Amino acid sequence: MSQKLSLVLTTTLTLLDQFQTAIYSPPQKPAPNETDDAKRKDDALSLLTASSHALHSQVTKLSLLTITAPFTHSAVCTVLSALNESVLPSLVTAALLVNPDDFTKAFHAEVQILAKAALKELAALIGEVKGVADKKNKAQSEGKKEEDLSQAEKDVVTVATGRVWDACDVLVDVATKGVVGFVIRRVEQWRDLVKDAVEEIEEWDPDEDDDFFDDLLGEDEKNAGDYDDDEDDGDEEDTAASHARKKSTLRILKPVAQVFPAISTNRLKNAGNAPVAFNPGVRKLESLMVNLQSIPDDIDEVAGALYEENWERHTQFLGKVKDNAAKAVGLVKLPWGAAEGTEDKFTTWSKTWLKVVDEVSKSIDEATS
Repeated sequence: MSQKLSLVLTTTLTLLDQFQTAIYSPPQKPAPNETDDAKRKDDALSLLTASSHALHSQVTKLSLLTITAPFTHSAVCTVLSALNESVLPSLVTAALLVNPDDFTKAFHAEVQILAKAALKELAALIGEVKGVADKKNKAQSEGKKEEDLSQAEKDVVTVATGRVWDACDVLVDVATKGVVGFVIRRVEQWRDLVKDAVEEIEEWDPDEDDDFFDDLLGEDEKNAGDYDDDEDDGDEEDTAASHARKKSTLRILKPVAQVFPAISTNRLKNAGNAPVAFNPGVRKLESLMVNLQSIPDDIDEVAGALYEENWERHTQFLGKVKDNAAKAVGLVKLPWGAAEGTEDKFTTWSKTWLKVVDEVSKSIDEATS
């Protein structure tokens, strides 16, 4: 291996290690300047897209140069130098520009994770390139003729290259869709979790649980006499209570499930960059995600408490579900950037939704009073 190639390979691996740490540096808070906000955000995402495309392109060249004989040191050095001097610094700079104040904490964290993944996969590929260079250098030092790599050796490089490509493609997708696209994807994920949880509760039959435990106890327990007759009466009352709780729970959860598609359709899709045009909108998106994200987990707690007949815990988490859904609806009841008093069809829907949820919640309140 030439001294220059050895030095450039070492430099690349060192930079990749340093950059993976640098991506997690404390974000710098941008200076407040509303006229530059939109441009700064666009520039950050444009740079992230461009640098990801550039990385994809350079990696393709590097892969072909590595698996195709003859192994040309100078050509490999040219690609690695482009990575070291331009592509990698641009990618890391873009990731650092995606700060939580401009883009929400969740989007900032997502870009950090994805950028680090791209650097990690690139480091793995560079390691394979170094291995090939070492092999070629050893053959040359022993006076042997350079041979093509075996198919297995080529496949290792190709697979490593594909992983870098995938990481680049994900970065481009996230940057292209932006914060709003990212939030839409998350909301749809939470919507699906809520839908599955509600369907599971709908399918649950308290009577089947009783039959299961009867079978578990065995015939001796079931034939224990009058004591069991009294116990059966109590079991019937418990089962009736479970049925009632299930019914009242679904009356609340079904409207809650409607919140996700309603917000996505009316306040996120086709909204463009309006939600993140100014920092108040970014903070509102942040709060919206926090409230919606908590709902699937809290519904799981509701379901668990329902199955266990733990009514105190059931009421507690069902109340949290309702409150967080109501907060989410309240956050976006008005169009983005609209003055107080400006209403549209979603504003009207949100008022109706709140009335419905308040009404169906009375069944739970009455059960606990």
